[in-house]
Amino acid sequence: MPLRVRLTIWFGILTGAVAILVALITYMGHVRAHYEDVDRRLADVGQTYVAASEAGSAESLGIGHPALAVRLYDPSGGIVGASEDAGLIPPLEPRSIIADPAGPAYDWITTLLPFSLIDIERADGAFGIVHDTGGDRWRLYVAPLDQDEGYVVTGANLDRLDNSLTLFRTLVVVLLTIGGIVTVGGGWILAGMALKPVANVTSTAAAISHERAFDRRVDVESSDEIGRLAATFNEMLDNLEETYRRELRFVGDASHELRAPLTAIQADLQLLQNHPDMTGEMRGQIVTSATGEIRRLTLLVNDLLALARADAGLGLDLERIELDRVLLDAMNEARGLAGGREMEITELTPVMVDGHRDRLIQLLIILLDNAIKYTPEGGRISAALRETPRGTEISVSDDGVGIPEEDLPHIFERLYRADPARSRDPGGTGLGLSIARWIADQHSAEIEVESTVDVGTTVAVIFPHSDSDDR
Repeated sequence: MPLRVRLTIWFGILTGAVAILVALITYMGHVRAHYEDVDRRLADVGQTYVAASEAGSAESLGIGHPALAVRLYDPSGGIVGASEDAGLIPPLEPRSIIADPAGPAYDWITTLLPFSLIDIERADGAFGIVHDTGGDRWRLYVAPLDQDEGYVVTGANLDRLDNSLTLFRTLVVVLLTIGGIVTVGGGWILAGMALKPVANVTSTAAAISHERAFDRRVDVESSDEIGRLAATFNEMLDNLEETYRRELRFVGDASHELRAPLTAIQADLQLLQNHPDMTGEMRGQIVTSATGEIRRLTLLVNDLLALARADAGLGLDLERIELDRVLLDAMNEARGLAGGREMEITELTPVMVDGHRDRLIQLLIILLDNAIKYTPEGGRISAALRETPRGTEISVSDDGVGIPEEDLPHIFERLYRADPARSRDPGGTGLGLSIARWIADQHSAEIEVESTVDVGTTVAVIFPHSDSDDR
């Protein structure tokens, strides 16, 4: 069911329920007040005759009361006095009304109102209802006179009041019906207006999905919740567009990187196939070249798999390890790649951290390998492990070619290599620092780079302090 229909239904139900409740309370209060007012006047006049009878002056009151009919009965039920219009009251037996009084004169709906609006002193009297020959209802109040002298009956014709309240009830139903139609129609219109920005977001999203037009944006027309939704959606589109373009660039670069060694291997194999009588020395050179390209291809695939693991959100299982031992193992492994470069550890503080030993060694090898590649022979590469106010820091420094300032923000992007470094890294994949960043993130560590062209580079990995850091 569309959201607009659901909102209209719920709006109509809620508004209708409130309107019906208000109408019912208004109707019950109005009806009850009118009928209880009649009962109060009947009881007041009846009690007046009873009080006069007790004082011995009932005859001095005369018979009659404005808008009411009054009859006096003897103990046997015979009429001994009546007002001018009392003859309209149907024949009745006072004693039967006292023995079996009638309920309220109003309808059953009004009885749902849990309290009376008018105080009625009925004393020893009782109320009854009778119908005349014309079908009109009469509301009666019967009270016994003092010393069993008879009964006083006061009555009021309810025909005019019944008709008036019937018209009022019909008017309430008609108004509720009209109000319900207006409410549902208004709810439909308001829901459409409220959901228009959502429809705009939906249509924009559908257009982007069908056309792959990531440059499209939703118009932000207000600062309310829908406006904030549209703004958030636009921010998401900005991120998606950036990610999409970065992935396209990454796929293109990866394809290029994969094509180069595959082309070289294919050329070597084609050469061997076309010259089966090639000498052993030349054949060995071709095999060595193909083996090197295969090694480069294997390294690239392994790096891509590592980044795929990072993109999949797969974490590392951490355990307590000796970080100083990790640095020593990484330095020993990197020394075999150093060539004529000097490598040393300038500071080594024993530290225990929660980490993944193999991945941390991989991170340090990446940093040391970069330092070796971009440092000329005879240069110096140093590493240090120390405690700082910010946390445990491992740093790798070199006095190599450095990185231009404009390239520093991009060095952790996949397949990105600064121009001065490309010529010095023919076998690299351009993925090492991206993998290093992922490994650092898995350890809640930060990587900071400081570099000056022709002076050198320092890369620091800072691990946060933890309550369990001890040796």
